[in-house]
Amino acid sequence: MMTSTASEPSAAPLLDLQALVVAVRRRRRLWCSMALLGLLVGGVAAVLMPPPPAAVTKVLVAHKEDQPNDTGTLIRTDVALLGTTRIAGQALRSLKSTAKPEDFLQDYRGTGLTNNLLQIDVTGDSDAQAVSRAEALADAFIADHVRRMRETAQAEAKALLDQRDRMRDELTTVNKTIGDRSPGSDPKASASLESLFARRAELNSRISDFDQRAADARTGTPRLVAGTQIVDAPRAVRHSLPKAAVTNAGIGLALGLVLGLVLAAVGTVVADRPVLRREIAANLGASVIAELRRTRRRPAGPWQLRRTRAAYERLTVTLARTARGSAEPLSLLELGCARSTSVIALNAARALAAEGQVVVIDGLPGTDLADSRRTPDDPAVVSGERAAAVPAQVRRLGVGSVAPGTAWTDLRYLGSRTVLVVRAGYGSAAWLHTVARQLTDQRIPVIGVVLVDPDPRDRTDGTLWDRPNTAPRGPYERLAWQLGTGQPRTERLARQHGTGPSRTERPSMSAARGPGSDQEAR
Repeated sequence: MMTSTASEPSAAPLLDLQALVVAVRRRRRLWCSMALLGLLVGGVAAVLMPPPPAAVTKVLVAHKEDQPNDTGTLIRTDVALLGTTRIAGQALRSLKSTAKPEDFLQDYRGTGLTNNLLQIDVTGDSDAQAVSRAEALADAFIADHVRRMRETAQAEAKALLDQRDRMRDELTTVNKTIGDRSPGSDPKASASLESLFARRAELNSRISDFDQRAADARTGTPRLVAGTQIVDAPRAVRHSLPKAAVTNAGIGLALGLVLGLVLAAVGTVVADRPVLRREIAANLGASVIAELRRTRRRPAGPWQLRRTRAAYERLTVTLARTARGSAEPLSLLELGCARSTSVIALNAARALAAEGQVVVIDGLPGTDLADSRRTPDDPAVVSGERAAAVPAQVRRLGVGSVAPGTAWTDLRYLGSRTVLVVRAGYGSAAWLHTVARQLTDQRIPVIGVVLVDPDPRDRTDGTLWDRPNTAPRGPYERLAWQLGTGQPRTERLARQHGTGPSRTERPSMSAARGPGSDQEAR
């Protein structure tokens, strides 16, 4: 009895952070452009919209209720009082201005620096106006503060003196009562007289206390008045244009970078365009056999990397060997990389031309293949309409597209087996599934996937290890099965008889890639 060791596939994560980071990094043009735009906007804004003329002054505010452990409640109260229409109106009256106090409140603000130090910032149409406004506000605030302190002291002193006067009236009554008593030997009368004398002494003491407290209340007011003063004369604030430009540019750079990263991340999640090798291979149902850099429109120069040229050469050898292995025509179907596919097709056709006549059938929607650079010795390129006129003994290499709008039934005329050339991050996951399903319906086996413009930091595996446990249905699928896109027949027979490894015990296989050197290619 056999025991299955196959395990259930783990559920895909809701958000693949690795794919998200790679996709955002690939869209660096977006967030770099946003950061540069923020930098420019911040610098230009500092030049075109300079801050208005401003002035600043500082006022020392003395409070009667000052305590060492005060948390700033008193100075916050002073800041709130500074922002009232009463203070603004007094300042405007001293300036003989007709502006409304409500509008003037928008041109200044107060800040509590310490428990007793108030800073007033004022703006104006000019430096002189800003300085005069700051001085008027400081004077108005000090006058209002002093007035409130004096009114408080006078009210407290009046309350104490009123209490003293009541005590004096009671003292007069007690003295009169004592004077009306005649000395006698009655013990009760003596006790009552003693209580009156005690009451008189208490009233005298309290009257003296009220007099002292009233005097202290009046004496403390001059100290508070003298302690509330302007300690920093109003002065105009000088603005440095280079410093403001650098500051605004830095803020714009940070905001633009953050906005660009957010847009790139949101766009990546919404678009759902696979960029990793494992995702593209899983969605297309074929292994990645080669990786190439994207072909630029400008001609390649001597600065082109040697490994890029070597990758093209290895892919050319692989495609030529695959085309020679069967008499059935081979096609290259592109998705988002028509120019790179044209270069790959011409290189493969040149390699096959050494053994016989080769015709390249151009089924691309654009003119990338027709406009590509060719020498007189290069193989002939014919359009898809003239493919039927090509003799049967001539080897054909088809080049087509599986982009949206493709006529799927025409792909059979380009080749009965194909290699997909896909640009990373171009097609969505849904479209990659559509391509795989349509090619299966047309019975066109996919030998492998050539990934163009991959992420250089991608370390995922682009080889499919789990394949459907079904036998190939035709000669083309059997050929693809033998080339590495399916399971070898010997392994399937061994598994059916219980002697081979299970699906989870399949030995590791590297993706089908080209030879690593010219000697291996020979």
